[in-house]
Amino acid sequence: GSRESGSGIGCDAVARSSIFILTLSIERCKRRETSVEEAIIEIHLAGVSTRRIEDVGEILWGAGVSAGTVSNLNDKAFKAVDEWRCRPLTCEYPYVYVDGIYLKRSWGGSYENVAVMVAIGVNEDGYREVIGCAEGFTESAECWRDFLSWLKSRGLRGVRMFTGDKAAGMVGSIAEVFPKAKYQRCTVHFYRNVLAKVPKSKRSQVAAMLKAIHAMESREASAAKAEAVAADLESMKLKESAKVVREGFAETLTYCAMPREHWRRIRTNNAIERLNREIRHRTRVVGAFPDGKSALMLVAARLKYVADSEWGSRRYLDVSLLKEQSC
Repeated sequence: GSRESGSGIGCDAVARSSIFILTLSIERCKRRETSVEEAIIEIHLAGVSTRRIEDVGEILWGAGVSAGTVSNLNDKAFKAVDEWRCRPLTCEYPYVYVDGIYLKRSWGGSYENVAVMVAIGVNEDGYREVIGCAEGFTESAECWRDFLSWLKSRGLRGVRMFTGDKAAGMVGSIAEVFPKAKYQRCTVHFYRNVLAKVPKSKRSQVAAMLKAIHAMESREASAAKAEAVAADLESMKLKESAKVVREGFAETLTYCAMPREHWRRIRTNNAIERLNREIRHRTRVVGAFPDGKSALMLVAARLKYVADSEWGSRRYLDVSLLKEQSC
């Protein structure tokens, strides 16, 4: 039904917002830009009344729908998305990208962040799959350990390397849950960490210096370049940024042990960052979520839709090169 106006938003504003989201969802559905599942969840979270959904059911599904049908459709949508989210993982995934995305959650009149943790795996045929998405209250060691253990319990195996940013507790959790897997610190996040210690006027110059580290042809050459860059930063009176380079560059060179043809695509979290942008774009319309479960469901519905699209049907890497390398 309709929402309370206790959050300070008037009933009229909520109604207008609901109609906007309802119209948007219907248009996307008609243009095949969204799945019916996702549209239903979006409409439900927008606080659109069951009666209003009944009124437009004919537009969306070509027939009038009763209140019971609306409720049933909503239950089915949640169930279908959750079954997909918790499905067994039945093959090997040599490369896995992990990240957390923060969304706003309304809680007793105030707002707080809720983290949704996402994992993408490149399977043994070289295609990308969304293999995990779960709620984590914060990106803490405990949350990462729980998330990785959940992936393992569903069958995640054969991981050579995890790529992620330097989130609190992530690295230790990977070593604990998947001791045979290596950790690759995302180079783009590494650059951001260094540039955060650099004055704006010098950032473009330093960014070019950092990129040169990962343009080298071997791990040894990259490590030597990193040391040279750190020395140059010190001579530029940028001691803090030099320290970040010295302490962190080794974690950004793990990819060098993998086939050269894979390097560009496995050293950053770009594969997952694009999905995160897509998620932020879609969830911005809803605004704040009533709880973590609903945030998770809408994120999962979007990921399921994207995974079923061209994104999941294009080969991302030639994984046979890994087999050749280990022969």
